[in-house]
Amino acid sequence: MGAPVSAPPTQRGDSVRRMARSARTTPGRLGIIASALVVLSVLTGFVAALALQTKQDTISGLAEHREPLSAAAQQIYRSLSDADATAASAFLSGGSEPVELRERYEVDLAQAGAALVKAASDVEGIPDAEKQVDTLGQQLPVYTGLVETARANNRFGLPIGSAYLREASTLMRTKLLPAAQELYRIDVGRLTDEQDDAASFPWLTVALTVILLGALIATQVYLTRRTNRLINVGLLVSTVAVGIGLIWGVAAGWVSAVAVGNARDEGSQQVDVLVQARIVALKCRADETLTLVARGEGGAEYEKEWQVLAPTISGKGDGDKDLLVKARDAATDSAVSGEVRSAIDNAQAWQEAHRKMRELDDGGQYDQAVAMAIGDDDTGAAKAFNRLDENLSSAIQKGREKFVESTSSAENALIGLVPGVAVLALIAAGGALVGIRQRLREYR
Repeated sequence: MGAPVSAPPTQRGDSVRRMARSARTTPGRLGIIASALVVLSVLTGFVAALALQTKQDTISGLAEHREPLSAAAQQIYRSLSDADATAASAFLSGGSEPVELRERYEVDLAQAGAALVKAASDVEGIPDAEKQVDTLGQQLPVYTGLVETARANNRFGLPIGSAYLREASTLMRTKLLPAAQELYRIDVGRLTDEQDDAASFPWLTVALTVILLGALIATQVYLTRRTNRLINVGLLVSTVAVGIGLIWGVAAGWVSAVAVGNARDEGSQQVDVLVQARIVALKCRADETLTLVARGEGGAEYEKEWQVLAPTISGKGDGDKDLLVKARDAATDSAVSGEVRSAIDNAQAWQEAHRKMRELDDGGQYDQAVAMAIGDDDTGAAKAFNRLDENLSSAIQKGREKFVESTSSAENALIGLVPGVAVLALIAAGGALVGIRQRLREYR
């Protein structure tokens, strides 16, 4: 086959000159204007629909995907920390551990495993998150093996059992819990980033829409001056369609952004404070029981950490340092506020029980101190801690429900907007084309 034949330079030059001459005539200008308006209408509709669909997908993903994953990361920490504290409590019970403590420990491990599987489903491509998941997956079997060894030795009354339990707890505190906490931090950061995206203002879409609206108005002014006709029906319909799209989009976007903001302020941010408080409470509970397990062999270090952490969940400090005060002050929902206030009461009762427990242990009454730590007495440390944990768990769940409710409102505000904007863009393009074509016929 021969090479394609291109137009001679003289022919191309003639075409350019004809187009230039046409552009100097009114029909030529109108043709160019019509083409520009159609292209701008279609482009604006495409960009707007794409941006709105992306925003809808982001908002939908917040409730269906991102928030549950951050909750799973939080559950990993909670379950592992509670398992550590429960193992220590069971150890304090002596050779024959209570069935309920054994069951609680096993449930904690099962919940941690299930949450880890869920969290691991969305870490691909995020090296730091993958590292934390790998650490948890590799070290958790090591931890459970150490606990079982400690339990077996304790059952036979061998003192080395406490050493194995302390080694297991050290592994939990130095590798497992830091990995779980870092994974939670990463997931919360991703949640916050997606919330920011969902609430962001669509500058490009609005800019294109305003430019299109201005171009339509300018075209009508131009035609009025050229033809002395006040109204061009086609262009008027086009302008109205673009105006409706702009008002609808801005209003729906504003309502959606407000709802996303509420989901963040009254949902995820509040939950994050409550989760931090729960993490501190779990650390304190583990310190409390391990102090007794150690019996002087490093037990002072656990008690020292307890004394450092306890004021941050006392409900008596300021909102910058006391997490429960911060959660109470931030609570806007009465149900959440009620749970936080109950949590403060139970935290103070727990700290009072801890004070009495330490007095007993320091006074040589070890068995009575153990009973205060793990017994069923309503005034004991175990009952007070369990009530506190239940309060925090309930408040977290209510905060999550508020998040889902507000996020659903944000998603509902955008319902129908994508197809609506696409249809309005086509109406705008068709109206501009028809309106200018009517004027072009007058020149024939």
